[in-house]
Amino acid sequence: MIPNLLKNKLQKKRKLKTSVISDAKKTTTTNPSVPPSYSSTPINQLYRKVSGQTLNVAVKAKLLGELPVLDAEDQTLTFYVLQDYSRSNSILIDLQTQEYQLPPALVSVKDSPHDIDENAAIIFLHHPRAKERKVSPRLSRLVAASLQHPNLKIRLIPVSILWGRAPEKEDSLLKLLMSDNWEDPSITKQLFNIGVMGRDTFVQFHTPQDLRTLIDETLNADKNDDGDNVERPATADISHSSTSSHALVATKDANRELVRAMQQQLNTYLDKQRTTMLGPDLSDRRNLVDKLIYSPAIKHATEIEAQEKGISVREARNLARGYANEMVNDYSHAIIRVFDRFLTWLWTQLYDGVDVHHFERVRELATDHEIIYVPCHRSHIDYMLLSYVIYKRGLSIPYVAAGDNLDVPVLGPLLRGAVAFFIRRSFRGNALYTAVLREYMHTLITRNTPIEYFIEGGRSRSGRLLPPKMGMLAMTVHSQLRQSNKPVVFIPTYIGYERIMEGGTYIGELKGKPKESESLLGLLKVGRKIERIFGNVHLSFGTPLHLSDFMTKFDVPADSLPADRTDTPLGANATAMVDNIGVKIMQHINKAAVINPVSLLSLVLLSAPKAALDEDICREQIALYQGIARNMPYSDDTVITKMNPQQIINYGIKLKLIERTPHILGDIIQVAGKQEALLSYFRNNILHVFILLSFIAALIARNGRIKRSRLDEIVTQMYPFLQSELFLYYPAHGLMAVLDQKIDNLIAHDLIVDLGDGVLSAPDANSNSYQQLQVLATPVEQSLERYFMTLALLAQQGSGNLTEDEVVDLCHLLGQRLSVLYADDIPDFFDRSLFTSFVNALIRLDYLKKDQDTGELSFDQRINDIARHAKYVLNPDMMQTLQQVASLDEKEIAHAITEISNKKQRKFGRKR
Repeated sequence: MIPNLLKNKLQKKRKLKTSVISDAKKTTTTNPSVPPSYSSTPINQLYRKVSGQTLNVAVKAKLLGELPVLDAEDQTLTFYVLQDYSRSNSILIDLQTQEYQLPPALVSVKDSPHDIDENAAIIFLHHPRAKERKVSPRLSRLVAASLQHPNLKIRLIPVSILWGRAPEKEDSLLKLLMSDNWEDPSITKQLFNIGVMGRDTFVQFHTPQDLRTLIDETLNADKNDDGDNVERPATADISHSSTSSHALVATKDANRELVRAMQQQLNTYLDKQRTTMLGPDLSDRRNLVDKLIYSPAIKHATEIEAQEKGISVREARNLARGYANEMVNDYSHAIIRVFDRFLTWLWTQLYDGVDVHHFERVRELATDHEIIYVPCHRSHIDYMLLSYVIYKRGLSIPYVAAGDNLDVPVLGPLLRGAVAFFIRRSFRGNALYTAVLREYMHTLITRNTPIEYFIEGGRSRSGRLLPPKMGMLAMTVHSQLRQSNKPVVFIPTYIGYERIMEGGTYIGELKGKPKESESLLGLLKVGRKIERIFGNVHLSFGTPLHLSDFMTKFDVPADSLPADRTDTPLGANATAMVDNIGVKIMQHINKAAVINPVSLLSLVLLSAPKAALDEDICREQIALYQGIARNMPYSDDTVITKMNPQQIINYGIKLKLIERTPHILGDIIQVAGKQEALLSYFRNNILHVFILLSFIAALIARNGRIKRSRLDEIVTQMYPFLQSELFLYYPAHGLMAVLDQKIDNLIAHDLIVDLGDGVLSAPDANSNSYQQLQVLATPVEQSLERYFMTLALLAQQGSGNLTEDEVVDLCHLLGQRLSVLYADDIPDFFDRSLFTSFVNALIRLDYLKKDQDTGELSFDQRINDIARHAKYVLNPDMMQTLQQVASLDEKEIAHAITEISNKKQRKFGRKR
């Protein structure tokens, strides 16, 4: 219940404001605390103070988005634009302008030379005084003044006020009461919002707009729409008071139409902003399922299912309904509010901070585009973290595609209420399930619901990006080609941690430990780790990718698929487009990488013998990596930590990832016990930034000196494999220019020496620069070792003797063995996806040919040509080790393939 005292105060405020408005017109007393163009009477000041304090009892507004940046010396008059007239909205905006030191809202605005005399700096688009004209009186006066005085400067700042952020329900009986806007004189609704929603009130100041620019744009738009010149009210028409009453009426009518058009534009703008914050209106879950099942597309799919399975259409429809109930979300604003408070507490407990980069580029697109967030997938925390960041910055939460492995008791309903929708991990061959999922995706997209899915399919266990899975991406494209309401834009999103909860689990899984199923017990186990220090977490929103640009590039016409079917296949061009979008998304995620202190420290220490360095050398190496990354950034979107090397070292010690060992000759920095494998995960997050530099360093360090032509040849031949593994964005045709820049960067840092005549050399072997070059050369070695081991296996087994799966499986086994015996148990060699990526690149580049019938791989001498480049990078002992590991006789091959096959069957049986 709202206290009677509050109600009485509100009624007194209504009476007080009426008297203040009338008194304000009679005074011109200037308040020296505000700009000269604003004035306020003592009574007005008293009203602001009393009404503000009264409202402040129940309302604690939260600011969304960024504040407008205004020049303090600028004398431009500022007016705030709200959609609906409301005294409480006026007071709330006035409180916000005071708190954030913006031009005041509830003071008189007087500018006699330009005929401006307003009792407040707020424009209501829907005002009770507008009556039948349906135009804002204040906006009309300001437009007239602007037309009469060309030198008058007025800025409009649109403002959104939300009393609660619950999306409205379609067909809801409480929709009117729960509306975030309330009109005068509805005290009931006013009290409801203040009393019930007061602590969940949000305010967003949008980008300022110049009134004269709006006038010109509106006049030009009318001219283009009508094909004739719209009568533009000239200064002479107003200032000279035409003797013709007909001309005067025409001018007033033209003004009214101009204001009406501008008002409509501003109203549409605020409507769009409101939608980006709340999302579209919701249907309840039951109604949404019904709409899906009885849509033309699913009717068609159920008829086909009934024919093929020999069942009735009703049975097929019930089956489709079951699928829909599996996946469709059940949005609950109450759960969202619980998550908001819980996650605010959790991040405070878990992390030192959540750093967000480049979010404004998302906000700029949200009003007019269908947003598809495509983040990398590093942890289960990703689901909650990304949604939390988006929500806190004032945009509506995306609906998240989650694997049905998360649909477990307690946790599943909570996630489903927090806009997760569940899909099966595998549904190949199930045409009806595919149809229902496609139609549900289509429903979300056509309703302009923001969506989020993890294009890698699952969480990365190694820290590298996984090859993209094209299923959800293809469904998005399929929907857009059936019907396009808003243009689709993909937002690649990089998520980087400094510690992850699942670190130990990931390493165990890479080494063959069975993956644990998600459960409430598992969640509670994770909860025990909350008191540990996890550092900062970083979110970086990459450069958006517009689907329309790809459609133009691949010549895919809009609306080229039937709107009432889900089973129409994509054409060859559209399929190629989907593959290209998938790769570009991964590249843009990597371009938005954050080189945080832990990833930088991991890259340095894991490149050193025994993962330890003298502290002075460690600082120098960190400074070197920072200098290289800053002198020639990997991308404009890449973010580099601002900590200095000593702060980075101290930070790693604080997180208990490294430790300092005191020594009389100088302290030693080394990786803390059992943390080496975990740090390789964070090193791999940024490996792509330094991999070409590392390759160049390795070629020069291992050979002492090398001809530039030889270096170019080797890098050019090996680059496609590194590009495929790490999603490097440099195009092959521009690689030489990139190499020139990177070599110049290394020369500038004294890491290599240009001897002239096309010869590059390492610095003196006893120099500090040489030691730094050796450390820089190390990161690329493990990739090249995997490549050489795979090539050695192929060469020794011969052309046409192994299938693609067999090669990958055997390399995976050999990698595990090599890592345990020779490579300090680094988990990279356990990552099956890395071998898959290399073999796929060999097939794509035509080094391997796959027999369509048997699946066996054949090759020619070029395989050996690639392998011979290993001697320029790998030392002879490692090459000999790799040859020995890859030497398997027919009996060992047969035994290994049988064991792998049995293991896969057992795993598949457990999944079923």
